[in-house]
Amino acid sequence: MRYALYGSLLIMSALASVARAELPPDPAAVSPLPVGARAPDFTVHRADGTPYVFNSRHLAAPHIVIFYRGGWCPYCNAQLADLRLIEPKLRASGFVILFVSTDRPELLYSSLKAADIHYTLLSDGQLLAAKAFHIAYHLDDAAYARQLKFGVDLEATTGSSEHALPVPSVFLIDTSGVIRFEYSNPDYKVRLGADELWKAAAPFAPVSGRSVR
Repeated sequence: MRYALYGSLLIMSALASVARAELPPDPAAVSPLPVGARAPDFTVHRADGTPYVFNSRHLAAPHIVIFYRGGWCPYCNAQLADLRLIEPKLRASGFVILFVSTDRPELLYSSLKAADIHYTLLSDGQLLAAKAFHIAYHLDDAAYARQLKFGVDLEATTGSSEHALPVPSVFLIDTSGVIRFEYSNPDYKVRLGADELWKAAAPFAPVSGRSVR
């Protein structure tokens, strides 16, 4: 029994090493899914821990999926604050907007300061959605140590020991499940602004303009 358990641990460790090796080693090496590609299906989690399933073949409204690193990231918080200016307008135009981060479900809303922000925040702690969109990358030991130096313990915030992050990205997906707009920048300090997002999304707004939540 002891040897079987030890063997299982070795296998799990090997699988984890393979998974890390499959991810790009830095943000500049990621290759996000391009415009024209079908959006992948994925499952993430709401703040209460229940699953949120995205199925690209059953979309009643166009979706905007915004990947950010986590509530611990000041640039992410600045982006969320900026998008507060346009998010109600996007929803009123018929878009469903999903904000996906690596934070564990119970941490999702802890960084939001404004009382009038009602975003749909979702947890992708295992980065399954980020990997499906090809925007996840692995942090080596030195990069992870730098995060710790800044007070960010990714193992604590994500609940995973994989040491990975997404490149902050925005995908607009139409009702047929096809990506119609993509923005991804390996420099995490540079984000798509509210005005730019509206300009990109407006041509794909549903004709009816119905508010879809």
